[in-house]
Amino acid sequence: MDVKNIAILGSTGSIGTNTLEVVAANPDRFRVVALAGGHNVHRLVEQTRRFHPEAVAVADAEAAAWLARELADEPVRVLSGPQGVSTAATWESASLVMSAIVGGAGLPPTLAAVRAGKDIALANKECLVMAGPLFMDEVARHGVRLIPVDSEHSAIFQVFSQKNAIRRLILTASGGPFLGWKRTQLTAITPEQALAHPKWNMGRKISIDSATLMNKGLEVIEAHWLFGVPTERIEVVVHPDSIVHSLVEYVDGSILAQMGVPDMRTPIAVALAFPERVPVPVPSLDLVTQGRLLFHPTPAREDFPCLGLAYDALNMGGAAPTVLNAANEVAVAAFLEGALPFLGIARVIEQALESLGGGGLHSLQEVMEMDAMTRIKARESVEPLSSRAVHAC
Repeated sequence: MDVKNIAILGSTGSIGTNTLEVVAANPDRFRVVALAGGHNVHRLVEQTRRFHPEAVAVADAEAAAWLARELADEPVRVLSGPQGVSTAATWESASLVMSAIVGGAGLPPTLAAVRAGKDIALANKECLVMAGPLFMDEVARHGVRLIPVDSEHSAIFQVFSQKNAIRRLILTASGGPFLGWKRTQLTAITPEQALAHPKWNMGRKISIDSATLMNKGLEVIEAHWLFGVPTERIEVVVHPDSIVHSLVEYVDGSILAQMGVPDMRTPIAVALAFPERVPVPVPSLDLVTQGRLLFHPTPAREDFPCLGLAYDALNMGGAAPTVLNAANEVAVAAFLEGALPFLGIARVIEQALESLGGGGLHSLQEVMEMDAMTRIKARESVEPLSSRAVHAC
């Protein structure tokens, strides 16, 4: 059986480290040929020494110089800057690229990988939120395979068939740390509270997105482009158990669900090995111990407006999803820095959509220009709203 060569973008983050665990559990199936990491260069050194890739990249030139010194005894090429990350993404010997860089920074190298003819295991939802039509056109043009890694989209991918017979997609949301809370209870939320997710161990930005429900909104947009299902047929239900990862309902009333313990190694293994399956060291779901599965309706927009804003942006089309994503990244960063109250995140996004949401985008350059313009506008919005930031933030 042939070994699949993999490049991992975002290798030092949660998805990246879990991907390497799946690789380590199946050394006869997968080989790492390129890594691109973030600020955790010490972890990147450890990963390089363990998996011996042909290339390793970081965006920061100073960090790359340090890496080159630390890895002088390793037969590895050290790359730097955005171009270096894109070089890792298009590494010649790689056949599959795990796209796990968080945020808009993941779009250029992932799109470069598509254009280089690499199959994509997509954990970076911003590729489709920021540039859905452009990205999917390139996927079709280059004939590459696009396999989702988010647990919800992996679930749909695994039970998705007969597209013309689908009634609706149902994405499950954990509800985050503030399940059942009302707007009046959310005025003085601290970053520490928002980061305390009850089920998933995620990075800081994604954890805040989960707390605001923006993560689910981004996943709605991602599902629209991945599966070609109209917005009005994509629904969200709250499932705090995080056992049913998503569902597909067909026109005959049948509902197919993918279930499993909340462990990202499972959807990662699905993406790496597709169309086959490989063993993963995750515990089996004990249905008897689980006992029952709980579901709740989507929280009211008044309390958690970010999910509704994502639906608005998808319905607006054009530049709106790009604006939504960029404004959200700025607002989340401001909240984590204590410069914006929790409820101010949605207001910054709403103001950006009102002023910049119109018009279409036809190239990567136009997408990135709109992204940059939105970030400037969003930072301007943060300043007056920051006066309402609570001291604890």
